[in-house]
Amino acid sequence: MTKVLVVDDEPQIVRALRINLQARGYDVLVAMTGKQALEMTAHHHPDVVILDLGLPDLDGVDVVRGLRGWTTVPILILSGRDHSVAKVTALDAGADDYVTKPFGPRELVARLEAVLRRAAPEGAEPKIVADGLEIDLAARTVKRDGEPIHLTPIEFSLLRTLVRNRGKLMTHRALLVEVWGVEYEDDFQVLRAHIANLRRKIEPAGGDAPKYIKTDPGVGYRFAE
Repeated sequence: MTKVLVVDDEPQIVRALRINLQARGYDVLVAMTGKQALEMTAHHHPDVVILDLGLPDLDGVDVVRGLRGWTTVPILILSGRDHSVAKVTALDAGADDYVTKPFGPRELVARLEAVLRRAAPEGAEPKIVADGLEIDLAARTVKRDGEPIHLTPIEFSLLRTLVRNRGKLMTHRALLVEVWGVEYEDDFQVLRAHIANLRRKIEPAGGDAPKYIKTDPGVGYRFAE
């Protein structure tokens, strides 16, 4: 049974999460403070942590940093802070995804299952097929509807990073460091330019919105789950 640690000091939120998650077969643990969250993670080793940022003793971002000092457990942020700075700070600290309150139970469970899938041990996955787009990571080739697409090395590296983290919101800084290196971590313009070029090559023509590479304004990008 998958073990979920819910960290929130609002009883009604905790009750709703417990009911919804237990109905789907999850084993639910609860912590009401940041200190309890750190202690329970160390003692009970949950498979995933759902963490509110507004805790009575510690800021949730400090809890994320504390956990990331020794564990790679997936962390799903659940917060009423809906501005981009809060999202970037939490994600850069090591959180895996961010859901804003109020939230729909189905959306939360979908995000939870997505972070669990990404955290599962990886088998051989040389090819990824996403609704007409075929990416062969081993061969470094990309096709859409069977037609080859030529990408530059940087464009392929950017796509590979997004695909390997598909469904996860990647901040601008995280992508820049991963693809270009730490010396480019603030060069948002170069990232936007390459994302635009990549979309022009892989996205279907005439679409109203990007099909594969989604934007979270002011925060970053994610490859469709």
